[in-house]
Amino acid sequence: MKNKIEFCRGGGCTAKLGAGILSHVLEKLPKGPADENLLIGYDSKDDAAVYKISEDTAIVQTLDFFPPMVDDPYTFGQIAATNALSDIYAMGGEVRTALNIVCFPENMDLNILGEIMRGGSEKVIEAGGILAGGHSIADSDVKYGLSVMGTVHPDRIYSNNQGRPGDRLILTKKLGAGIICTANRVQAASATAMQQAIASMTTLNKYAAEICRKYEIHACTDVTGFGFLGHLHEMMDGKHSCRIMAEKVPVFAEALDYADEFLLTAAGQKNRNFFGEYVVFENVTFAMEEVLFDPQTSGGLLIAAADREVQSLLAELRQAGLPAEEVGVITEKEDVEIRVTAGRNE
Repeated sequence: MKNKIEFCRGGGCTAKLGAGILSHVLEKLPKGPADENLLIGYDSKDDAAVYKISEDTAIVQTLDFFPPMVDDPYTFGQIAATNALSDIYAMGGEVRTALNIVCFPENMDLNILGEIMRGGSEKVIEAGGILAGGHSIADSDVKYGLSVMGTVHPDRIYSNNQGRPGDRLILTKKLGAGIICTANRVQAASATAMQQAIASMTTLNKYAAEICRKYEIHACTDVTGFGFLGHLHEMMDGKHSCRIMAEKVPVFAEALDYADEFLLTAAGQKNRNFFGEYVVFENVTFAMEEVLFDPQTSGGLLIAAADREVQSLLAELRQAGLPAEEVGVITEKEDVEIRVTAGRNE
């Protein structure tokens, strides 16, 4: 196809390995000698690695790449870059440099590759970073992403598991993009639904992160391949529980309709199988359950904020044009880790 990318079997963050497989592999890796300057490593289940280089500076390091979930190369490049850059913001950092990661068939039109990389480059520039190079290999399928380096003050890192009982949980983007892209793959999604999903997936979390720096944030993560409930489970880290109000969770309305039609992702079912034991649903529809397990590509930030600052934080996020909502509260550890209550989000 001259100006389009053919869909792969699983694009975006739906292509991510399941949490069970990853845990099985990672726990067997040799860790080597401890380094006190490695403030956050892979064993913490956080969004990026953080390495301290001075008293006031730490490096935030991440990478992310995946196959396409849309057929327009330029849009795919934007989404892939936005997704990769997000991990820096989830840690409280600022983007400094990025490197392209490219897998591309040698017999495919190089104009497609150029458009993918143009989309990615524009997002790096928007983030305030410098695209400094990259690496490419010939492959049978298209894959694209970035390795990103950012910086953060060692005392201002947002870890994903330092929330406190009483903290309010805020989500800055709507859920359901994975389901919408799945529906689009079989030509069942409306043009409006896809436009809304793409607009969300190409919105940098930079703007939400900049606002968060003004407030008391105890923990933060971005909602991606493990879905809302999977990343929420990582935030609880076996130390706390939480209560989620389903009717408050921001959702693309048509994603609920497509979930009712069983237009679901295999990755979403992997998330349910692995994380489902930590969740109890009370009067929640099947469609809403699926949206909460749905893997997100370039999803929003999930923030644990001090209770007294939530209303001001929400107001500023909304003023910036973000569909942010308070979706729940962290509690002391209970018999159920994640309790999701009430009805359908209209």
